[in-house]
Amino acid sequence: MSLNSSSRSPQTIQNCSSPTPTTFGMFLSMYLDTVSGNLLSILTISSDSHLHTLLYFFLTNLSLADIGFTSTTTPKMLNNIHTHRKIISYVDCLIQLSLLNFFWMYGSLLLTTMAYDCCIRYIEPQNLSSVSEFLLLGLSEDPELEPLLFGLFLSMYLITVTGNLLIILAVTSDWYLHPPMYFFLSNLSLADIGFISTTVPKMLVNSQTQRKSITYVGCLTQVSFFNLFGSLNSLLLTTMAYDQFVAICHPLHYIVIMNPHPCGLLVLISFLISLLESQLHLSVVLPLSFCTDVEVPHFFCEAPQLLNLACSDTSTNTILLYCFGAIFGGVPVSGILCSYTQIVSSILRVLSSGGKYKAFSTCGSRLSVVCLFYGTGLGVYLSSAVSSSARKGTVASVMYTMVIPMLNPFIYSLRNRDIKRALQRILSRTT
Repeated sequence: MSLNSSSRSPQTIQNCSSPTPTTFGMFLSMYLDTVSGNLLSILTISSDSHLHTLLYFFLTNLSLADIGFTSTTTPKMLNNIHTHRKIISYVDCLIQLSLLNFFWMYGSLLLTTMAYDCCIRYIEPQNLSSVSEFLLLGLSEDPELEPLLFGLFLSMYLITVTGNLLIILAVTSDWYLHPPMYFFLSNLSLADIGFISTTVPKMLVNSQTQRKSITYVGCLTQVSFFNLFGSLNSLLLTTMAYDQFVAICHPLHYIVIMNPHPCGLLVLISFLISLLESQLHLSVVLPLSFCTDVEVPHFFCEAPQLLNLACSDTSTNTILLYCFGAIFGGVPVSGILCSYTQIVSSILRVLSSGGKYKAFSTCGSRLSVVCLFYGTGLGVYLSSAVSSSARKGTVASVMYTMVIPMLNPFIYSLRNRDIKRALQRILSRTT
């Protein structure tokens, strides 16, 4: 009798500890309720113009944070219950841990911001900004130049989007273009499309309709997405410089160092850091109060420009802006310069003059684009934070918001033989 009871006890414990279909159904219904409820909130707020206020703007972001928070853990748990497998890889575990902490911190900061917004709204209502929209003055106030600028920037936008979409199509459809370099390149193309699409379409619409207004919430959204894609572009350029450093300086260890899991983790970390930077820039702009009839001497909303137009004291905000610029701009620049310094020193040790010329030609063109992007971007960013000049830096902004995303497909890809062959194969299939 004792033998029978002892032999059955492990099975009894396993049955008691194993999840039942009721547990699966309960957590699945909770997950679907959470996702659908938050998606309904986002849809309601985005579709109703009466809900385009700061409170509902924060609520939309909180709904996104809640969806991300519950989607980090619940789907994996439901899959484990359904398949009776309790395994998660080491890299997936790290990704889950990073996302869980990120969305938890993001939600906590949003709740704090919403509490601060309620405090300001009900305790100090006289300090609230009465501005409901801004006026984007654009590049020129001359009506005769408007058609020329419209055609120029429309063609630049179409070339940028088409070129980057072709790169993404070539990389995703050709098996020979699946090394890490092209994986980073396709993500850079996505970042370039998002970066230029944040500013140019609104400018083209304003130029065509002769209306230069943008809502307050629309301006904050533009600030957020501009910094998100700009920072993502910067970090991906740094990642690509590191990839090239490993390929040239440590070719024997390249496959081990740059295998798919670390590459995916690098892109994920770049996106999370970019999202953090965009929210930090938004936190600098949100406490500002503005006077009526605010005219932005630019073709898009940018945090430094809004600081110059605020009626309240912006000394603390300016210091924070400098700190963010030094951290999120200086660290990637240092990484790129360090990588290319090591690359140049390795190239100089190559005996073949032909190899030196080819390597310097590739690295020189890429480094020139990096210098233009960071030089114009950081120059305009930091100078506008301390200068009240009306139009200073607007033309330079065109360089890093339009010209650089348009040049990236030519510099990084269309001069590449593998990309050309992949595009030729795609064109031959369509014809």
